[in-house]
Amino acid sequence: MRLLYLRKPSLEVLGKFLSEQSHLDFTYSAVGATAAIAPVGFVVDRTRVELGRGAKVFAAAKDALRRWQQFRLGWVDVWSPTTSLEAGQVVAIMGRALGVWWLNSCRVVFTVDDSGPISRFGFAYGTLPGHVECGEERFLIEWDLSSDRVFYDIFAFSKPNHILTRLGYPFARQFQKHFGIDSAAAMVRAVHAGSGTT
Repeated sequence: MRLLYLRKPSLEVLGKFLSEQSHLDFTYSAVGATAAIAPVGFVVDRTRVELGRGAKVFAAAKDALRRWQQFRLGWVDVWSPTTSLEAGQVVAIMGRALGVWWLNSCRVVFTVDDSGPISRFGFAYGTLPGHVECGEERFLIEWDLSSDRVFYDIFAFSKPNHILTRLGYPFARQFQKHFGIDSAAAMVRAVHAGSGTT
């Protein structure tokens, strides 16, 4: 299975890749664990940023997440960006690193859409065999009505699933941390554009 490309994968390549991956099982056993506690043996990453305050910010953040804006980073992209946030949906995540594009596949594990004192919206996806890492990542928007503050939160656990990520693990970790920072910045931009706040 080819995961590395000198150029960004074409729509034809992406379609074939997802067609193959959609029938495969997750590469880890703790499916859904980002809803609670990460399993033993994985590295945990957490990124949290305040997006603003109020209902308009919460609505804009939900819309941005539905449109996969947290992946529109230039060096990271998602296909298809029209994929609905529903359990079972499969997406391709492309990341450019060390001069090549790395192609990865994930399946949505669960979604969150809760109202209450802390309203939450988001989803988690898990890795399939066509992914250079093994694990799960949750993307969550939280609106704390007591303070009116809205947060974007990423919670992930992972370990290498490809010979190159094992050999270049320090670099892989840098890219994972870089993704968290850039994803948070992308959500801040998307929310401010969508809510009309500054």
